[in-house]
Amino acid sequence: MTDPMSLIFVPSRILVPIDFSPSSLTALATSADLAAHFHASLILAHVVPEFATSTVPDFFPESRFLDHARKAAEGRFGSFQVELSAKGIDVSYCIEQGNDVVGHILRVIGRENIDFLVISTHGLSGWHPLVFGSTAEKIVRLARCPLLLLRSAKPGSKQDEASQ
Repeated sequence: MTDPMSLIFVPSRILVPIDFSPSSLTALATSADLAAHFHASLILAHVVPEFATSTVPDFFPESRFLDHARKAAEGRFGSFQVELSAKGIDVSYCIEQGNDVVGHILRVIGRENIDFLVISTHGLSGWHPLVFGSTAEKIVRLARCPLLLLRSAKPGSKQDEASQ
């Protein structure tokens, strides 16, 4: 018979994909609590979207947009890093660039030897997820590590308003 104590899982490297939405910030807070409890490292990841060259007008400064988006993410991650480090949590971050958010997150899982993932879902319903798919749903299907999926209220719902 299997020893029940051998089934205990203690994460050591926790990944949190962050798009700076309220639900991803909730995932950050939850993962920080887990990292502190398990003495695990926390890795934050953000994917800066690129534009298809065929849809961008010639006058649009795409490189300037990408630089601005990267610097804004670095600034926010820097403040998260200071705050979490003050709590004794080992934290690092990476900023990826591209339109395949799921692919980038999966690559970070492999590259950073992630053994636990905390991800939020925005709780959207209707035609948008049906047509475009849900990032969280795809990651749940494709990730090869244990994960915690945090469902947040739909923006503008009564549950969302009660939490504010």
